[in-house]
Amino acid sequence: MQTRARLDEATGEWVVDGQKVWTSLAHLSDWCFVVARTEPGSTRHQGLSFLLVPLRQDGVEVRPIEQLTSGSEFNEVFFTGARTAGDLVVGEPGNGWGVAMGLLGFERGVSTLGQTVGFARELETVVARARQNGSIDEPVIRDRLARLKTELSVIRSFALRSLALVEGGQDSAAGNGAGSIFKLAWANWHRTLGEVAMDVAGAEGLLARPTGGYDLDDHQRLFLFSRADTIYGGSDEVQKNILAERVLGLPREPKGS
Repeated sequence: MQTRARLDEATGEWVVDGQKVWTSLAHLSDWCFVVARTEPGSTRHQGLSFLLVPLRQDGVEVRPIEQLTSGSEFNEVFFTGARTAGDLVVGEPGNGWGVAMGLLGFERGVSTLGQTVGFARELETVVARARQNGSIDEPVIRDRLARLKTELSVIRSFALRSLALVEGGQDSAAGNGAGSIFKLAWANWHRTLGEVAMDVAGAEGLLARPTGGYDLDDHQRLFLFSRADTIYGGSDEVQKNILAERVLGLPREPKGS
């Protein structure tokens, strides 16, 4: 944690200096959250605060990161004397790590219920293309599409169950490994959807559209972007370690391995 924030006693504002990377949609956003070290001399998970910071100010520079998809959903954000109000802290100052872990658990789990709607629409477009070019008649393609549809129904049901548990007062977004299990399920499902989309496209999927430049169709973007699903929000390896160590009680992975 290199990004730091100090409280300006004269103005009552936090002054933020540092860098944040892989910030989704920062180039379109008015606000972001920043986990910054606010207690000098603190180490590791201690002394961090979860701040809400306005992006439309002179002390903030947003640099989009060009992706293989030809878009720039992710960004680097640089803070140089950026300011935010002293009361824009989520939770208590110094306890930002716990807030961040709760947020990640929610992001990996129940919050993706809405995302499954987009997944269903993407699957429908792949099925429509398979019908259009005849690849749906190939037994392997047809089986993989049917499997994707069934698995998506299971993922959505799991998300609805998790939401019901949260509404009932249980922290199913992060507790008992539910968030990690769900992240592994939907991330690998979406990556597989991208691979199947390319199999359905066939030779067409190997070339950019003949309109000049690097112009990709929706299924090519789906394939390329979905390669990141098993990395962002905590990689598959991280999720498996969480389940092994915190849920199953297995020994911690040796450092350096």
